[in-house]
Amino acid sequence: MKTFSIVVPIYFNELNIPHLIPRLKTLQDSLSGYALEFIFVDDGSQDNSFPLLVEEQKKDKRIKLIKLSRNFGSMAAIQAGLHYARGDCVGIIAADLQDPPELFLEMIKKWEKGKKVVMALRAKREDSVLGNFFSDTYYRLLKKYAIDDYPEGGFDLVLIDQQIVDELTRISEKNTNIMSLIFWLGHDRESVSYTRQKRKVGTSKWTVAKKMKLFIDTFVSFSYVPIRVISLIGILTALVSFSYGLLVIILRYLGKITMPGYTIIVFIITLLLGLIMVMLGIIGEYLWRILDESRKRPSYVIDKVIID
Repeated sequence: MKTFSIVVPIYFNELNIPHLIPRLKTLQDSLSGYALEFIFVDDGSQDNSFPLLVEEQKKDKRIKLIKLSRNFGSMAAIQAGLHYARGDCVGIIAADLQDPPELFLEMIKKWEKGKKVVMALRAKREDSVLGNFFSDTYYRLLKKYAIDDYPEGGFDLVLIDQQIVDELTRISEKNTNIMSLIFWLGHDRESVSYTRQKRKVGTSKWTVAKKMKLFIDTFVSFSYVPIRVISLIGILTALVSFSYGLLVIILRYLGKITMPGYTIIVFIITLLLGLIMVMLGIIGEYLWRILDESRKRPSYVIDKVIID
């Protein structure tokens, strides 16, 4: 009998858990040839999520619980769950039920045909107009400047072969996007499409700050464009400055300039200082991640594990 593991990062999901677990358990009815295990990773929740999961684990030993010492982020929580997954294939799903767990039934069929990565692609999203706009913009930029064949709508629900899990665990990269890393590995892929549903219970903790961090992490990890843009800006700025300097010398020689212009000097100084600060900020993002990797700190710290 094969084993199917499902990894679920948990962060302030106490209202979702009573609805999520029964729907995950019903998958067993259609997967008679599989032993299921559910790996819930509490990412430093400060609500009643973990006590609820402990009670559920007492009733069903297929449930494995991992509690992180603090909030490390959903990507780190997924990495922790993958480390403990023992399935022949492993599914990753959010706890808010915007992505229906029943999609795993179709995804497993594609995995059984030899596909090592099966992605659930969002054909439509029942989110707010603003949310859809930012999501579409993010994936459009990712596709254009980082991973050129990346799915336009992205994916958060995915099923991967154990080989992919082993590779992700071995890479153990911090400050990254797990989904982009799965795609970047380049194994044989397949997809299913669905409509991402509107969240019915609880409120999202996916803040603007976390979205911005994921955006920066993704582009720093998978794209050279920010550094290339710095180089181009530097070259263009140098050419403009050189041309302007040459023009001033010529005009001075011809007697057209009798007094240096205060306004233009201030404008050029502020422009160049602004460009320098922007460039230093982008370089700093790369340097910080190099420092973070070199310190060899773990991506997450486990506080407690409940398996049996």
